[in-house]
Amino acid sequence: MIWKLSVTGIKNRLKDYLVLFSGLIVASMIFYMFLSIATNPVFISKDVYGRTAYLTYIFTFGIILLVIITSVYLVYANSFLLSMRKHDYGMYMMLGAKSTRIGILIFCETLLTGFLAVLLGIILGLGLTTIVTKVLVGKLGLEITHYKAILPSAIIGTLLFFVIIFLLGALSNVHKLTHTPVIDLLHEDQTPINLNHHPLLRGIEAICGVLLLAVGYYVMTLSTRYIYFLIPTALVTIIAGSFFVFNGVFTAIINYLLNKKSFSYRGINEFTLGQLKFRLQSYTKILTMISILFALALGAITVGLNFGSMKDETQKSFYYDATIISQTPAVKKAEAKLTITNKQTYHYKEKGMHLYFNRAEFEKQPLKEIEIYFHNNQDNLPTYKVKTLVTAKLDKPETAANSIFSQMVPNGIPKKIKLVSQRRWNTLGGQKKFVSYINVKDFVHDFPVIKQIQKQQLRENRNYQDIYLSSKSYNYSNMIGFTSAFEFMGFFLGIAFLTMLASTLMFKVLSGAASDKVRYQMLHEIGARPQLLRSSIRKEIGTLFTMPAILGIVDVLCGLQLFKTLLISPYHNIWIPFTIFIVLYLGYYLLTVTLYEKIVLTNK
Repeated sequence: MIWKLSVTGIKNRLKDYLVLFSGLIVASMIFYMFLSIATNPVFISKDVYGRTAYLTYIFTFGIILLVIITSVYLVYANSFLLSMRKHDYGMYMMLGAKSTRIGILIFCETLLTGFLAVLLGIILGLGLTTIVTKVLVGKLGLEITHYKAILPSAIIGTLLFFVIIFLLGALSNVHKLTHTPVIDLLHEDQTPINLNHHPLLRGIEAICGVLLLAVGYYVMTLSTRYIYFLIPTALVTIIAGSFFVFNGVFTAIINYLLNKKSFSYRGINEFTLGQLKFRLQSYTKILTMISILFALALGAITVGLNFGSMKDETQKSFYYDATIISQTPAVKKAEAKLTITNKQTYHYKEKGMHLYFNRAEFEKQPLKEIEIYFHNNQDNLPTYKVKTLVTAKLDKPETAANSIFSQMVPNGIPKKIKLVSQRRWNTLGGQKKFVSYINVKDFVHDFPVIKQIQKQQLRENRNYQDIYLSSKSYNYSNMIGFTSAFEFMGFFLGIAFLTMLASTLMFKVLSGAASDKVRYQMLHEIGARPQLLRSSIRKEIGTLFTMPAILGIVDVLCGLQLFKTLLISPYHNIWIPFTIFIVLYLGYYLLTVTLYEKIVLTNK
């Protein structure tokens, strides 16, 4: 009978259960996706270019942080589940059901819900990880060859973690409900909240919060040589500072607005501010965590995009896209696939320790190079200018033009370059050779073919090695290898943390919706228009979403200082990840408002 009642209760709250269930699936899916990166030693050692000890430290720190974040998330998801069922369980007890039977029912419901969610989460995580990997690798042109979407260690780790958490949650639910009087279960939404807003204490907290944040932001500007000290110190000070800021500064702002009669007496602003004042007492911890998650997620996407910009900078630092010295069928066939916009060919004869070039060809088509200028501007981005090499200096030893040209010709470094007239060049003996420099319409599009040509020429002629090692394609390939894994992880983890933080805040808001319903019904009964109530809800939830977002953005802007030695310009095009992130975050806000309104504004 109790099981039938339980199933009926679940059917009546099916929409709420679907929200809870989907959230739990997302949580387990994100946890698996992160573990599939962090516990993949081959991927870290082969695809991520960096010191293994440093990377292991970062990922270990990340796993610990993820465990803490996911645990908090599951606490609020479990709280949401409990808030939906408390009244029903109270009714069962009123009808004569034994507390032990209710306890077993609660235990099984919680454990079964969690277990099914984590199984589906892992299955979807496997599929989503595979899709995301292919999309990121394909769209971003990344070189990720050792990442495995299906990783047994990550599957086992995710299962163990969630089973343990849900087991503890089930036991906690049983203890709470079986030790709570029936009257409290039926009327929990009428339980008063104790407030502790001592002005002096809040003032001290506000000052401490600002000072701790200042220390955390300053620490992140120090040299990255102390990276093992910087990250823990910054994290502790920023977390503590954020907690005090939410508890002190934002509470002071709300009190100020409440005392400002011209604002608080407009519409039902006083009610909205009162709701926020009550919420901040229990929301301080969750808002602190959300602001840190917001910073981590936005920072991950921003850094990932900035690593991608390093490939663009590599392209700009070379004038010619490829060098061709061979006319074999394999090279000709590959060259025909290129969209060539400019081709400069120079003929020379190799005789003894000299390379004799036809001067007339250089006068007709002068060689060019890219000159890089560094400025101490706001973006710290270099300036690239096309410079024509002076023909008269190409064969002058110890000149910049001669040094550059020597690296552009096979055997140009050990041998001496000579520019001679057309008449003398025709009379010279020796093997006749050529070198062509080409530009293509789209280097990124033609890069695979150019890379193929370069490697083919290296196989045909070992003297091509110096040109190959200093070529645009070789440097671009190395840069892809260096940045690909960081781009991949940045996008991957950024979206994962965004989903986690927004879902956590959503469940925290929805878990208190049942108790808020009475207040909104009272306002409706005394004449408040539904439109005014909806406006109040949007303002209230909007404030709860905005506060951690503001602090998180400040954290990101300061935190990017950690990457100033690794990235050319950590703040370059920062508006792109910010726009992407805010749009996705806004989507979660609108979803939360919609679900909350359905709960508190129902006429049933």
